[in-house]
Amino acid sequence: MFSSLPPPLSDYYLTTIYFYTLHYFASFCVVCYTIPNSVNDEVNRKTFAKRGKTGHLRRIFIVIKILFVCHGNICRSPMAEFVMKDLVCKAGIAEDFLIESAATTREEIGADIHPGTQNELRMRNIPFEHRKARQFTGMEYDKWDYIVAMDFENLHHLRNMTGGDPDKKVNLLLSFAGKDKGVADPWYTGDFGVTYDDVLWGCESLLTKIKSSQAQID
Repeated sequence: MFSSLPPPLSDYYLTTIYFYTLHYFASFCVVCYTIPNSVNDEVNRKTFAKRGKTGHLRRIFIVIKILFVCHGNICRSPMAEFVMKDLVCKAGIAEDFLIESAATTREEIGADIHPGTQNELRMRNIPFEHRKARQFTGMEYDKWDYIVAMDFENLHHLRNMTGGDPDKKVNLLLSFAGKDKGVADPWYTGDFGVTYDDVLWGCESLLTKIKSSQAQID
């Protein structure tokens, strides 16, 4: 009489099943590890397929992350944030960027954009939204590709806050325009127009640099 139970698996088959299970599990872990592990940050995980000069599809990360930083995050850095957002939007590449701003101090934490900056942006037809000033922390250093200081004082503070800027991410805004100077703080000067001109110049120069760098990669 035949038994209804299947014969026991041999040691060979058990070893083979174990090997392939382990192999596919390890492959799955490698794939998961290569995706940025912040499940809440969709931007960091966003990739797309792009045709290179040879016509072959290749997978690349598309998001360039820029943080503008000034003393209080109510005048210059939010102005630069929204000017840069406007530039990339008009260039049709807004989805390729994550752009924010922050302060080196806690003096204005929670405050909205300065009325002078708001008025200047409106005059220039630059879209902006109300926001709350926040302070930069060294823990977010790895998140950003470019950390852009408005003047030398903030440049100094940022380098201290980032352990000496080991990856050389921290730069003056106007250094991208070839100028070794800071953007004047309209909190003291009262001249938001002059500040806007320098911010626009610096942002346009930074965007040109980024486009040039990306063209070399492509």
